[in-house]
Amino acid sequence: MTNPIADPIVEVPDTDAMSPLVHMDSTPEGAVTVWINRPEKKNAFDGETIAALAQAFETLHGAEGVRIVFLRGVGGTFCAGADLEWMAAAAEWDEDDNRADALELARMLKALHDIPALTVALVEGAAFGGGAGLVAACDHALATADAKFAFSEVKLGLTPATISPYVIAALGPRTSKLLFATGRVFDADAAWSYGLVDEVFDDVEGLVAAQDALIEEVVVCAPGAIGDAKALVNDFAFEKIDRGLIDDSARRIARRRVSDEGQEGVRAFLAKRKPGWI
Repeated sequence: MTNPIADPIVEVPDTDAMSPLVHMDSTPEGAVTVWINRPEKKNAFDGETIAALAQAFETLHGAEGVRIVFLRGVGGTFCAGADLEWMAAAAEWDEDDNRADALELARMLKALHDIPALTVALVEGAAFGGGAGLVAACDHALATADAKFAFSEVKLGLTPATISPYVIAALGPRTSKLLFATGRVFDADAAWSYGLVDEVFDDVEGLVAAQDALIEEVVVCAPGAIGDAKALVNDFAFEKIDRGLIDDSARRIARRRVSDEGQEGVRAFLAKRKPGWI
């Protein structure tokens, strides 16, 4: 692992040791792209793909120097939801087997949600079912204008249970009820109005340009501070502002001030120079 102040080049796991269903690219600035690599299946989930994504996300929890993580699908489709063969197999399982299988998906989504770096979904084509759940589990989402979304589980007699915590957090309860209960397909502009995506671009070139712009923004930010800033939101959102929360907030900034990054950042600012992580 690298020291993000003395040597900010990011290290990610050896992708040769990972499943071919998922691969990762990284830049010296600490930007990682996780690719779902089942283009022949429109990047739909099966058990092996879920396991490969979980491995990638969990590894990124401890990767020093990572500032931002992008999630994208190979071949122009983000993720078409559940693989049909996987669904057919699950139809033959008993409740206990289905619960164990669903827990793997739930754990993978939690691993994505808990990555310390800023996470960004880059959505092209379809993001259906669990694919739309991946979008909701990210911190930020960008989409091309022709992207399509749906929580279509009710049309199969199912519910979007495992993805629901992230969707409800992103869209709110009222919109989530509508989209869950109707299973409607909606476009990128509607996804923006609902709060599922944050920006919509005319084409893939615009999406990639926005990705590059985000990398330029985060490169000046300390990797550890990004993780701690995300944790503030995860831990403090909707909490009562009482003495305990106030004390916790003071403790967190005090810890940051005496950290290596905090000391370096303030000293660099006072000396009118760039901090060591740039």
